[in-house]
Amino acid sequence: MNLRNLIPWNSKKKSTEVSHPYRDPFYELHRDMNQLFQSFFQDWNISDPYSETSMGRFAPRINVSETDKEIRIEAELPGIDEKEIDVQLKDDVLIIKGEKKSEQKEERENYYVMESSYGSFYRSIQLPDEIDKNKIDAHFKNGIMKITIPKLETASNSQKKIPIRTN
Repeated sequence: MNLRNLIPWNSKKKSTEVSHPYRDPFYELHRDMNQLFQSFFQDWNISDPYSETSMGRFAPRINVSETDKEIRIEAELPGIDEKEIDVQLKDDVLIIKGEKKSEQKEERENYYVMESSYGSFYRSIQLPDEIDKNKIDAHFKNGIMKITIPKLETASNSQKKIPIRTN
């Protein structure tokens, strides 16, 4: 047996298979992985975390920070009017929900273009028990919702050192 016959590019036989640009194995792997993730998220009825407007929902980005005196929440809500936002506190859960509506029209002599997008959002944040529910402040400006939730004063003083016994 001749080793040259085992090497495909040295073969004397000419291949009749036509090379197609979409037969690239990396392209096929990429396509198959995309289909796998799309079907996974559809089967579980959840939105794709890599898509900002997947399944008609808009997921605003939220930052939560905490100090000794308060909890601060910032939500990015670009293109949303404050009348379309609802902020509620229900059983120590802060709920931010609303709807994003956008329509753009452009008319000229020979053409007419109208683009519209809609999407609802719902975000919930579990809060600790030691907050002052009567002093929550929400402020909306330039597409940024800032919510300040003060803590009760007894919560910051409720820390107690526990002695350790040796016997």
